[in-house]
Amino acid sequence: MILPFEEMPIESRLWIFQSNRVFSDLELKEIEESLNIFLRNWKAHGKNLTSGFKIHYKRFIIISIDESSYSATGCSIDSCVHFIQSLEKKYKVDLLDKMNVTFKQGDYISYKSIDDFKEMIKNKSVSKKTIVFNNMVINIADYLENWEVPAYKSWHNRYFK
Repeated sequence: MILPFEEMPIESRLWIFQSNRVFSDLELKEIEESLNIFLRNWKAHGKNLTSGFKIHYKRFIIISIDESSYSATGCSIDSCVHFIQSLEKKYKVDLLDKMNVTFKQGDYISYKSIDDFKEMIKNKSVSKKTIVFNNMVINIADYLENWEVPAYKSWHNRYFK
């Protein structure tokens, strides 16, 4: 069953997949249709999972699951990863590479390799106050509080030593 993301319980588990580029309006429409089909049929041990999704800034695919009835299993998580891989292939994007950093520079959202981000720190192009996207958040409550934060409040802080 699919619920609007805003109606998912705050303790719902989530996964964030960041794209290395912005999706076009046509791509967004197609991706939303694909997400609706996938999530409508997403199961764990034959039981339907209650889930929702959101696409933020035309580049972050956020999938949530209410585990109060049925939890995601290894197989259901694998099926989600395979689905995301199919999107990567179809749209020629990176969605699973966790060694990249997405951050704000004014109103613009930048996507860099971790090495490029470290170089930007060294060159003082970014600071501890730079807004980063902490895709390591684990549930909706964490997402609401800790997803879009200054670098010093996320795992990115370790590179500012």
